[in-house]
Amino acid sequence: MSTDREFITGLPKAELHLHLEGTLEPELKLELARRNGVDIGQTQIDEIRASYTFTDLTSFLAVYYPAMQVLVTEQDFHDLAIGYLRRAAADGVVHAEMFFDPQAHTDRGVAFSTVIDGLWSAVQEAPDLGVDASLIMCFLRDLSAESAMETLEASLPYRDRIVGVGLDSDERDNPPEKFAEVFARAREAGYRLTMHCDIDQADSIGHIGTVVHQIGVSRIDHGTNIVEDPQLVDEVRRRGIGLTCCPISNSFVTLNSTPTSSEPMMKGREIVDLLRDGVKVSLASDDPAYFGGYLVDNFLALSEEMDLSRDDLVQLARNSLEISWLDESRKAELLGRLDEYAAR
Repeated sequence: MSTDREFITGLPKAELHLHLEGTLEPELKLELARRNGVDIGQTQIDEIRASYTFTDLTSFLAVYYPAMQVLVTEQDFHDLAIGYLRRAAADGVVHAEMFFDPQAHTDRGVAFSTVIDGLWSAVQEAPDLGVDASLIMCFLRDLSAESAMETLEASLPYRDRIVGVGLDSDERDNPPEKFAEVFARAREAGYRLTMHCDIDQADSIGHIGTVVHQIGVSRIDHGTNIVEDPQLVDEVRRRGIGLTCCPISNSFVTLNSTPTSSEPMMKGREIVDLLRDGVKVSLASDDPAYFGGYLVDNFLALSEEMDLSRDDLVQLARNSLEISWLDESRKAELLGRLDEYAAR
């Protein structure tokens, strides 16, 4: 296992499904609470860690959003992002496209400029760590489309700092078509498009069909329920649409469908079937402070459950670079580094 970790860490790879707010480790949460005089109801690291418990997507979000109240100043957002980037560098990440949720902050009185300036200052430091980094602005799907459009318009003065837009949060009764106009406007503004299609949600396969056919995304976040529709699998493979899958977080929000088992599953079989069927599947850590695993941990978890070969691991890394939103010259350079590493 130590050899596998060393090999996986050495793979030049991209992380494309990472929520910065989901990297709020208990230590940083407590530090920011004290810095900003925020009463979080906990005074010890172990108390905070114990509060990071949930059984499904809804209960996770009920813990996730209140924790953000400790993020107040530009320095707070910088510290959050640079902390993740240091960990990503240690995991061999050479490129990170990081989600952030501005509405979760502006709705509680934090200025959009405070959020973006803090995160951007960390992005500018990322090359010193050996990581390329960019920002993806997500809209909260359980808020209104009007709120999303207002947030999109607020982002335009910072267009050079944001590579694309996404859609996250509670999927129940919030289908992708609710935000079709917002995403069409984002495309006009030059943003790349991705959307969450979380696992095992109501009408998961219908949502995946909508983001492929109507919204026109270039990536789907999660999306492993696509295996339920072979025609959709064929289409995303043909069009090179990437899937950003998160094995460890899957284990927290889905249970084995076998009636006799209550063991959590990471959708390992679905991910590997898609990988070996030529779909551009990549791995990511989602909200690692809450789910207990960063990128290498996710590679290892899937590898151990599904007995992956080194060729499989290299292909997962290759997919992550190929479906990234890097410019083609930088992408080719990083793919060359991967080829050299694999050859050794």
